[in-house]
Amino acid sequence: MPTGKVKFYDADKGFGFIHGDDGQEVFLHATALPPEAPAPRAGTRLEYGIADGRRGAQALSVRIIDAPASVARARRKPADDMAVIVEDLVKVLDRIGGQLRRGQYPQGAAATKVAAMLRRVADDLDA
Repeated sequence: MPTGKVKFYDADKGFGFIHGDDGQEVFLHATALPPEAPAPRAGTRLEYGIADGRRGAQALSVRIIDAPASVARARRKPADDMAVIVEDLVKVLDRIGGQLRRGQYPQGAAATKVAAMLRRVADDLDA
């Protein structure tokens, strides 16, 4: 069975790509992952079967070999820095909570920025 590393995986959309050890780019759909496995992160080593899909090679029967948890932990910010970031994020969310109580959602670009901040903080905390 071929092996490779996850290039990227979007858990919300349920798909991503694997960079095979042979250099081949392989589509990875959530249905190919083991049911009990968490969503793979970039750099996770996988073993998989390959089938020809509508748009090229697609992974089947994926098995997680090695997750890069230590790499993610090594890159995350120190706890003191994260405390400041979380406190600032709470202030932003309090402002948004006030808007929501008045029946107003944040506008396009502002909502996108807040969502990106929440994802980034969640990734740092989950590392």
